[in-house]
Amino acid sequence: MPLLKVEDLHAYYGDYEAIFGVNLTVEKGETVAIVGANGAGKSTFLKAISGINPQKTGRVTFNGDDISRLRADLISRRGITMVPEGRRLFPSLTVEENLLVGTAVKRPGVWTLESVMNLFPVLRELRNHPAWRVSGGQQQMVAIGRALLANPELLLCDELSLGLAPKVINDIYAKFEEISAGGTSIVIVEQDVARARAAASRVYCLLEGSISLEGPAASLSMDEISRAYFGM
Repeated sequence: MPLLKVEDLHAYYGDYEAIFGVNLTVEKGETVAIVGANGAGKSTFLKAISGINPQKTGRVTFNGDDISRLRADLISRRGITMVPEGRRLFPSLTVEENLLVGTAVKRPGVWTLESVMNLFPVLRELRNHPAWRVSGGQQQMVAIGRALLANPELLLCDELSLGLAPKVINDIYAKFEEISAGGTSIVIVEQDVARARAAASRVYCLLEGSISLEGPAASLSMDEISRAYFGM
């Protein structure tokens, strides 16, 4: 049984349909990448799964349970947490206070404040700094750490690399292996095809709200993914 199974998912903003009949699975312990150009529907897809956007039809099951109509907070308590595009930290709170927001879900697991700071040691040095005063890459580490402190079974990562320097992105992506080793499955939404392909075991490509290609990352060539990415 897959950890996550999405069947015939359609998602809307009012009368506008943004996702058209998407099917996707994530196995336990797996890292899956969803790639696509800006406006392809990647973020909308994650918001539909996590309950942030409730305007959807189709079926989403998690650990065999239908979560299609659950509120976002209830889905989070089931074990799905999202690192949102743009990080969405609380600027009035310190780095540590932002991290501790994740503990509100009160799920047991391996991730504690100490283990998150071991994952990202720089956060220990910055724990009392206002979140708005640290760098963009450090803010992204805070956003990931906050999500991990909810002890998710499935971590949804939305465009982590936007606006960050390549070295910082490399440092963040290098942590995914350690995160998945703790038992967390990961979905990465990314515009950078090469980076997503290298990080994932399977790749889905979204084009104008529909899946244009899917398969094992190792068996999909960059040319195949590029054609699906641009609809060529």
